[in-house]
Amino acid sequence: MTISADRTSRAPIDPRLWHYSRSARRYLVLSVVLSVVTTAAIVVSALMIGEILAGVIVTADRRTIGSWVPELVILACAVAVRVATTWLQARFGHRAATQVVAELEGDVLAASVVLPPRELDSRRGELATVLTRGLQDLRPYLAGYLPALLLAVIVPPCLLIVIATQDLTSAGIIAITLPLIPVFMILIGLLTRGVVASGHSAGSTSANRTLTSLSRLSDQLLDLLAGLPTLRALGREKGPAERVRELGDGHRRTAMKALRVAFLSSMVLELLATLSVALVAVSIGLRLVFGDMALQAGIIALILAPEVYLPLRSVGERFHAAEDGMAAAGRAFGVLGASADVVTGDRFTLTAHHRIDLARVSVQARDRTAPHRLEGTLRPGSITVLTGPNGSGKSTALQAVLGLVSASSGRVLVDGIDVTALDRDWWWSRVAWLPQRPVLIPGSLRENLELTGIVGGDIAAACAATGFDDVLADLPDGWDTVVGAGGVGLSLGQRQRLALTRVLLTERPVLLLDEPTAHLDAETEAAVLHSIVGKAASGATVVMVGHRPAVLAVADRIVEVNGHD
Repeated sequence: MTISADRTSRAPIDPRLWHYSRSARRYLVLSVVLSVVTTAAIVVSALMIGEILAGVIVTADRRTIGSWVPELVILACAVAVRVATTWLQARFGHRAATQVVAELEGDVLAASVVLPPRELDSRRGELATVLTRGLQDLRPYLAGYLPALLLAVIVPPCLLIVIATQDLTSAGIIAITLPLIPVFMILIGLLTRGVVASGHSAGSTSANRTLTSLSRLSDQLLDLLAGLPTLRALGREKGPAERVRELGDGHRRTAMKALRVAFLSSMVLELLATLSVALVAVSIGLRLVFGDMALQAGIIALILAPEVYLPLRSVGERFHAAEDGMAAAGRAFGVLGASADVVTGDRFTLTAHHRIDLARVSVQARDRTAPHRLEGTLRPGSITVLTGPNGSGKSTALQAVLGLVSASSGRVLVDGIDVTALDRDWWWSRVAWLPQRPVLIPGSLRENLELTGIVGGDIAAACAATGFDDVLADLPDGWDTVVGAGGVGLSLGQRQRLALTRVLLTERPVLLLDEPTAHLDAETEAAVLHSIVGKAASGATVVMVGHRPAVLAVADRIVEVNGHD
């Protein structure tokens, strides 16, 4: 409905869309062909109508249908072709939109899983909005705006040339008034931006602000859902309701402000196009009255004049579809571009057990460095415990060892080779990692046990070591018990025991354990630590994050981790 003149706005057709989507490229070629055919059908229809009407009025002996059979057949064919191209455009437009959206959603989902955990966590609300709603806005963009834009590029110049061959005066009026429509689009776009820009940066478009508002609301809702069990346990489940309501009201007010001006802009564009066509009609009528032009030329010019303005009006009406769709697509392309920067290293023939050196490793966080210049040697056959205050970067240090987080300075060396030079899949196949929040998928307990690969060792002994055998005894279906996303159906302690069992059964030479005994009682903690000591005794490189005295007691070496503001 409006076009903003914001310098930071994207072009109406983002070339990255054609780069990432093969279906979009095919659809663009088809749209160009259909637009050319539509233009030809419009011209042929106008020429035939002008010839038939002028002939019937002027020529007395050609006023029967039989006198105009060839012209009527050509007219009917031209109308049929125009109807067919419009139908094909709509049909293939919706089909191509579905294919393009599906391709981008799959690519974005695949790209998001390889993002560094810190970046993925900071963008989860944005990704959720883009994948669940944002990319759906590409449907009206591809099915409506893109065909209108192509017609606006092809139809007006071609029709203006045809009109000029019939009547230069009408062509001159159209050439003067036609640029007023995009000028008014820009002016109304500036007004719309001014109306909705309150509280937002001046360089952002209304579509970006809407998507940002939705992302913020999505972040709040995801955090609320994740913490709802805790809030309910504390009797505070109704506390965040007011904040969510405020976010929803803010998004509604922003959208309604833009819509008020957008609806007014449609009326302005319609009025401008109507007045422009009226100028052409009045000019033709006066000259026909005084005998200054031929009737056939006047009819052709009068029929083609509205067709010249129609594509530009359609572009203005559908511009918000382009804004919303390309705003979401821009976010999607940002994720795809970020994932393309992830470099896969090489495979190296290393020793059966790995020595890991932390050489003054620092990782830049939002407002501080955590960890800051961390040094230490993680040796095979020993247990190293990372300890320090909350927020000092202990979990980040484990992610740096995994290669999930890039060090701002310093290096992580595996047997003397920088971890960034290693092939990720190969290196991860050598490491068993227990994060603070263990990954559990919807499915049976057995499927979750085998999630990280082939399970080796004595399952019964591992369950006894972690206390998970008691959990299984209380479950009527045992290993076939089905849990929900994130382990819903199990308590925090039971989830921790299942994840620990999975780690102990994984025959890998490096174990990275982030507070492995959290949510465990003292007896279970002692059994788990005994099993971990056994893993170290077999030659594994064991690294634990912990504070509890029992964890520190089994450490061969304790490394203090500190952050820096």
